[in-house]
Amino acid sequence: MNTQLLLFIGCLILSFALTTIISHYLIPVLASRKMGQKILEIGPRWHKSKEGTPTMGGIAFLITAFVVGAAASVYLAVARGMQEASPFIMTVALALASGLIGIIDDSAKLRKAQNEGLTAAQKFLLQLLLAGLYILGMRLFGGLTTELYIPYVGMALDFGIAYYAVAVLLIVGVMNAVNLTDGIDGLASSVTVVVGIFFALCAFLAKDVTNEPLSFASSIMIGVCGGFLVYNFYPARVFMGDTGSLFLGGLCVGSAFLLNNPLIIVVCGFVYICETASVMLQVGYFKITHGKRLFKMAPIHHHFEKCGWSEIKIVIIFSAVTALLCVAAWFGL
Repeated sequence: MNTQLLLFIGCLILSFALTTIISHYLIPVLASRKMGQKILEIGPRWHKSKEGTPTMGGIAFLITAFVVGAAASVYLAVARGMQEASPFIMTVALALASGLIGIIDDSAKLRKAQNEGLTAAQKFLLQLLLAGLYILGMRLFGGLTTELYIPYVGMALDFGIAYYAVAVLLIVGVMNAVNLTDGIDGLASSVTVVVGIFFALCAFLAKDVTNEPLSFASSIMIGVCGGFLVYNFYPARVFMGDTGSLFLGGLCVGSAFLLNNPLIIVVCGFVYICETASVMLQVGYFKITHGKRLFKMAPIHHHFEKCGWSEIKIVIIFSAVTALLCVAAWFGL
């Protein structure tokens, strides 16, 4: 067993253990401070029983990622040099900063005592700024070029300055897509574990040389999601909130940039994209038809709930579909 694989396993175990332990102590603190989830009246009526469940459990992600990410960054800087450490550091920073936006949003929801925090415009502007800073940092220190690899075509096209607009929109889009996926117990965490495993396999098997920054990022992704599922799988004892889902969105899309194949997240994370598309289609169809609905409810996981699927069934099937999409994504590397 090579050194990098041992480091990957060590980081994964540490991320899992830290998230589990932190969540264990965090849940009662959140509950005591009455940081409970508010449920929209338009949501499934059976979700009202979840109201009051502690939210902002994604704080455990941020603490764990900061600790494990700092240790991995020091290792990369010392063993491989700052040139290899910089992309990883910026990717972890992207995820942490995304989580901080989530904290601001979740805190606003709790202050207002409703399930609406920052306005869509406020959140979008913060995310645009963050995505722009990430791309700028990757350009200056991470070796980013304006060439965009096209999956399945096997070639990279130079988009010139347009690349930056595409990259920023991709980052913001994925952040919000993962956020929308977090709607039932264990769904976002389970789907993201599968995506994390895909990126881990890419780190070790996609090329002749191990992609060490990606191996560390994927170990954190798998570890925090696995540790959180101990408390978030149905019936959930805690929700990650926007704090956790935006963090995961930042880490997922950042991992795609570490792979130098950012568009691959659209394939392996197509479940996230479907969640976003279902909302856009629902809103568009509602406006065009003056009140009719394309789905029973959006995002699409709620449609399946309305069709009688249990939360566990949705989580299992969405995770299985993600696994198949990851297999398909492998052929697009």
